[in-house]
Amino acid sequence: METFCIGVAMAGLMLFAYRGWSIILIAPFFAVLAAVLSEFGVLPVYSELYMTRLAEYTKTYYPVFLFGAVFARLMEKGGLASAIAGKIMELLGEQRAILAVLLGCAALTYGGLSVFVVAFVMYPFGAELFRKADIPKKLLPATLWMGIFSFAMVALPGTPQIQNIIPSSYFGTSTWAGAGIGLFATILFMAAAMGWLTFRAKKLQAAGEGYGEHLEGGQRRERNLPHWTQALIPLGMVIVINIILSNPFHWDWGFHWDEASLEKFLPFKLSLLAGSVGKVQAIWSISVALILSSVAAAVIGRKRFIRKKENFLQTINFGAASSCAAVLNVASGFAFGSVLVMMPGFLPIKEILLGIADSAGPLVSAVVTTNIMCGVTGSASGGLTIALSMLGDTWAQMAAAQGISADALHRIVSIASVGIDPVPHCGALVTLLAICGLTHKDAYFDIVVLMGLKFLVPFLCVLFYTVTGIA
Repeated sequence: METFCIGVAMAGLMLFAYRGWSIILIAPFFAVLAAVLSEFGVLPVYSELYMTRLAEYTKTYYPVFLFGAVFARLMEKGGLASAIAGKIMELLGEQRAILAVLLGCAALTYGGLSVFVVAFVMYPFGAELFRKADIPKKLLPATLWMGIFSFAMVALPGTPQIQNIIPSSYFGTSTWAGAGIGLFATILFMAAAMGWLTFRAKKLQAAGEGYGEHLEGGQRRERNLPHWTQALIPLGMVIVINIILSNPFHWDWGFHWDEASLEKFLPFKLSLLAGSVGKVQAIWSISVALILSSVAAAVIGRKRFIRKKENFLQTINFGAASSCAAVLNVASGFAFGSVLVMMPGFLPIKEILLGIADSAGPLVSAVVTTNIMCGVTGSASGGLTIALSMLGDTWAQMAAAQGISADALHRIVSIASVGIDPVPHCGALVTLLAICGLTHKDAYFDIVVLMGLKFLVPFLCVLFYTVTGIA
């Protein structure tokens, strides 16, 4: 019966989230429901287990959400994001509309903008190109999804997105870990996206289906944008500063964090104090990179703030406030999953997952487990964190015993988080469809097909690493 309660809780969370309920509200309710027949008291599960896990996630990753949201807001309101997107569209044009949207999304995502900001910025450009090329609009959400929520988010080495940062706090790696595997996965993601979307566009057009009659969304004719070369500076700063501070290649001239810097805090007996600098240096590095890049974005976009009479303080305050909702959404999903995996009823499921690790190795176990958790929560970052909190230490120990690189484990786990994450109740998917003015019925088929192709990518990456030894 305890396992049954866990199943009911999981199904309930998925159903209510799909119907639009905030996960911040419903996650604690269903977490408690999962524990109702366990040996633990209901209220202790809520106040001591659920809330503690939520606090742990927030404490560790909130700086990335905060500084990332402010940076993204400055890039958006300062016109820098639109300048970059517009230049990419101009260079590639309507003849290569699908490729232009993919690369435009990837450039902004890899540059450190919030994935939701990228969706808002890129949608009007993508809609205009698809309209000119007469590509059915129902393919636009799948194109945006692959450009934002795949290779640029988890595979490209050094990407500052949270899904690439989370594994670093478990394995002591950097955001540049597993560069070889990441580049291999990028090729696979791009091939899957271009292959399927191009095939579908030609097939639908041959059947007489074009863009369609849609009133919403055309390209915004914005004037007085910064020059695109200037707009690239903050994005480049995020990448360069991050690589210098995180120093993934152990350069002598690169920055080295003081390994003893946490020791002075030991007498305070802080309950959430990181175990070592290696667990948090990736967070420190990307936080500093985002802060300095935000200053550059503000300086470059200053004329637009004056000309458009945008309130600069309101802009950064809005970014800071929006980061709270973002981190709580993900932290709530993480806390819910943490409750589930600590219930006695989850033990049979955990034993199955450990059995996969024993028989197929830690990499395959990591891919399967991460996909399951991301599918349950409808969140790449939430499911990834749950999987790592449950079996991360076990995978790390097994990998070390078998001579598997921690960098390879980092990259493959990160890539696996975007396998089946666009389940129907996925919050990012629901938001993206709303931005495009479409429904699941209109556009979900192509996303499902690409979800199946994405699911295969981490397994191919495991094969690539096994055969070549390249991490």
